[in-house]
Amino acid sequence: MAIQITAVRVTAGGTAHEHITHLWWTEQATGKTGDNTRAEIVHWIENKAGKAYTSDAVGRSTEVLVVTPTRGEKYLRTHADGVWTNNLLALPRR
Repeated sequence: MAIQITAVRVTAGGTAHEHITHLWWTEQATGKTGDNTRAEIVHWIENKAGKAYTSDAVGRSTEVLVVTPTRGEKYLRTHADGVWTNNLLALPRR
């Protein structure tokens, strides 16, 4: 199953990927929508072979991957053409 991340919530005053706490998504194959914590999406990608992506206004997709920092909790970030990108931070906030 692949989901499109459509919105995010960040901690108050947060501006970086590490501050994303919650994500909203749509499963394109079924139209099902939902929301999960960052930890739940990380677990799903790492342990359930889940696939997540974002799409821009013209339909280009960018894969969402798990980042494992040397300190702190794992977080999510987009990765396109071998470059880490800020697509998640550009999504609407909830």
